[in-house]
Amino acid sequence: MQTDKQNQFMKMAQFVTLILLVLVTVTFASNSSAQGSPQWSLPDGAKARLGKGEINEIQYSPDGTRLAVASGIGIWLYDTATHQEVALLAGNMSAESAAFSPDGRTILSANGDSIRFWHADTGEPMRTVTVSDSVESVGFSPDGRAIVSSASWGDTGDEDWGDTIRLWDADTGELLHTLTGHSSIVEIVAFSPDGRTVASGGWDATVRMWNADTGEILQTLIGHFGSVDSIAFSPDGAMLASADFFDIRLWDIATGELLRTFEPERSGVNGVAFSPDGTTLASGIWEEIHLWDTASGELIRTLNGHTSWVNSVAFNPDGRTITSHSRNGAIRMWDVTSGNHLGTLNGHTSSLRSIALAPDGATLAGGSDTGTVRLWDIASRQHLRTLTGNSRSVSSVAFSPGGTTIATGSDDSNVRLLDIADGELLRTLSGHSLSVHSVAFSPDGDRIVSGGYDSRARLWDAATGNHLFTFDEHAGSVNTVAFHPNGRTVASAGRDTLIRLWDAATGKQLKTLEGHTGAVGNVAFSPDGAMLASGSWSEIILWDTASGELLQILSGHTSSASSLAFSPNGNTLAGGSSEEIHLWDIATGNHLRTLAGHAKSVSSVAFNHDGDTLASASSDGTVLLWEISPSTGVGISVEPLESRITTLGNIKRTALLQNYPNPFNPETWMPYQLEQDAYVTLTIYDQSGNVVRILDIGHQKPGVYRDKSEAAYWDGRNQNGEPVTSGTYYYQLRAGDYTALRRMVIVK
Repeated sequence: MQTDKQNQFMKMAQFVTLILLVLVTVTFASNSSAQGSPQWSLPDGAKARLGKGEINEIQYSPDGTRLAVASGIGIWLYDTATHQEVALLAGNMSAESAAFSPDGRTILSANGDSIRFWHADTGEPMRTVTVSDSVESVGFSPDGRAIVSSASWGDTGDEDWGDTIRLWDADTGELLHTLTGHSSIVEIVAFSPDGRTVASGGWDATVRMWNADTGEILQTLIGHFGSVDSIAFSPDGAMLASADFFDIRLWDIATGELLRTFEPERSGVNGVAFSPDGTTLASGIWEEIHLWDTASGELIRTLNGHTSWVNSVAFNPDGRTITSHSRNGAIRMWDVTSGNHLGTLNGHTSSLRSIALAPDGATLAGGSDTGTVRLWDIASRQHLRTLTGNSRSVSSVAFSPGGTTIATGSDDSNVRLLDIADGELLRTLSGHSLSVHSVAFSPDGDRIVSGGYDSRARLWDAATGNHLFTFDEHAGSVNTVAFHPNGRTVASAGRDTLIRLWDAATGKQLKTLEGHTGAVGNVAFSPDGAMLASGSWSEIILWDTASGELLQILSGHTSSASSLAFSPNGNTLAGGSSEEIHLWDIATGNHLRTLAGHAKSVSSVAFNHDGDTLASASSDGTVLLWEISPSTGVGISVEPLESRITTLGNIKRTALLQNYPNPFNPETWMPYQLEQDAYVTLTIYDQSGNVVRILDIGHQKPGVYRDKSEAAYWDGRNQNGEPVTSGTYYYQLRAGDYTALRRMVIVK
């Protein structure tokens, strides 16, 4: 490397290029400081990013000096010696999978319907291969001349399983072979060490071996009970390890014979990896990593420390270190010989469901799918602490007016009050029978209102936790609740398309606002209380609070309004819609601007106390901070920019999405999206193909039915109302002529 640099000094142009590359490298290295990575690869108009995205996969470079983390916002590169981030490869797209080329110079990423090539040293994009399906997994052949990819779903036809594997020429992007044979989605693909064979595992509980040169199927390995989610070749290519939810199996490649089965004491296997010498096999089992002796099948050691389900494991090329990442975003490094914990890479998060800004604007809270609440300092962009106490996803967070307490609404059906200073659980408000979707403090902080999937809103005494009133007139899930600024009125809305106003002193209903044609996901009062904004899939409506009159319908968003927030002066309304945030002028109803930059759907928006900063949270695991002022060109006082709006929310295809949570107990949500009007049914099957439950959703309009207020819901019971047993189940979407199937697991 040094010789190359000395040679380049001979030509001035090359010298300048070298200096620029060095500066880029230094910049990457320095970005581990407090003001570094929050500024990397920001979308236009955003001034900082909090969090590093939800983790999908981890991969070591061939020399072991770098770790690539495929996340919800791109690929993070870490220096394995210092544990510091050195680059973010981002194209405003979620990276489902990442792979280094054998020479370590190129990084491959799976980004939606494309495969992207990145320069590993500079972080610059090189080229893109467009694919006709959503890419789930990618990998290089050992010689770096070919690429293998698998899809999570296809794009056409009634049997839209995503069961296709493709081989590509790495240099030209030319499609070499299409491998078909799996009867359902292919979860994982990998080349053998000699590059002659491709192995694949999928939802059909089989492992298949393919000839990489001809694309012909060589053999099918049968014996798994559930979906094969992870596979790994031994370094000598003689064996293949494959894992489903229940166990790990070791196969002889030459004969297809099952050599042995590794059976952990409990189910929950997720990820397998061989040590470089092939003597040890690592696997994730819930919150643990198990190390197995490949010769005897005996358990050597258990590594404990994760607090959430381990998603995958990877050995460093020298075999001395193993890295694991879990569902709550923690990446941990371990010494293989001693089992000692070496370090943790912080900053990654699971999907963020909601955010709230403290009354003084100094602190931001984010509720996640893992049941935690993360606190960030807005000024320094630093993570302050993580508050625990919820056993399941946090769907709503709210600061008390004094800024000392946080209220959380959780999928475990409880409202909890947490002390911000020390994270202590102050009290638990129990009464909802299903998930709590929304929580809000009264302006004086004395009361809390909550809304839940049980079709009820409840009013509580914040000091004692006593239940005061139940508002139970809604015919479906209550998705959103809010206090009027005077504290005397409560608004609630939900799946029945109605907004109801209640007297907070007596619990009596005051009026009902009718006008939405779909489920209402959010309501927000203007700061002076004169108006109420409400959002659904098809529209955002402004109402006169006193009379209940519909004032105007705001246009500009293209999918469900996931969150609404008024600016402190009441002049502007912000609304999350798909991957975008939209700003409207309240006085005129004009659409002001679209803020685009999140890689996944926006789940929540909030203004700070003076209105110059807007925070937006996404299911990509990050929060973006936007400067709202005329001087930045992102301001709310500029003229409408309708002609420059970029819309990312158009539904290009009907699709069935993965249920959440998964595994689950006892309830889960099954999201989907529709390209056009259709009559929708969800059918749930057991492993034998028997019908367990039919959910008749009815006629639905085009759109994304992803949030809990709109996704299909299953309570874990069969058609007779009886709870089902633990195991693997399949859910099938029928929407017009479209049919698709996915797998889910219930664990009790």
